[in-house]
Amino acid sequence: MNITAAPSTIDAIILESGDPAAAESFYAAAFGLGDRIRVRATDAPTTGFRGYVLSLVVSQPGTVDSLIGTALAAGASVVKPAKKSFWGYGGTVAAPDGAVWKIATSAKKDTGPATREVDDIVVLFGVDNVKATKQFYVDRGLTVGKSFGSKYVEFESAPSAVKLALYGRKAAAKDAGVAPEGTGSHRMALAGKFESFTDPNGFAWESI
Repeated sequence: MNITAAPSTIDAIILESGDPAAAESFYAAAFGLGDRIRVRATDAPTTGFRGYVLSLVVSQPGTVDSLIGTALAAGASVVKPAKKSFWGYGGTVAAPDGAVWKIATSAKKDTGPATREVDDIVVLFGVDNVKATKQFYVDRGLTVGKSFGSKYVEFESAPSAVKLALYGRKAAAKDAGVAPEGTGSHRMALAGKFESFTDPNGFAWESI
């Protein structure tokens, strides 16, 4: 069966937590992303790296610092301190529920006052086989926007939609600053107007 699920229909990220009320409070205070981040209860076991990284792409370093600051004030912990790199400026934090968040910009200098505006929300799946997973999604109607061989893939999406990207599991973990080992539930699903399915790496897409 061919399942059509265009990236423009990824309306929200559903995160699972043992304490959904606390998780909802954290995300409202930390990032203020509204209903694009949803939380539901679970007792599914999970240890270590969950196989994905959630990224907030912003316009300048001051905005990176602002979002990391409110995340830490709300209860997040530092995984990778914000700093300049060849690609720009960014850092990584872990939410109290265990989700790993990277906040970054391609800019290395501020061009104005810091804001709270997020340009893009990106879900990066750390997968066992980037090429095979890319083909799985292409077969289901997704369009490749960027591709660097078998290392990294980014799919096209509408301006207001959550973006999807693929990276090797070890590479994704290294970039985020965490160990790649992990077992159990991902405790995350993508939600939108498409038929529900699960990809080869166990990531769930759910119809809403």
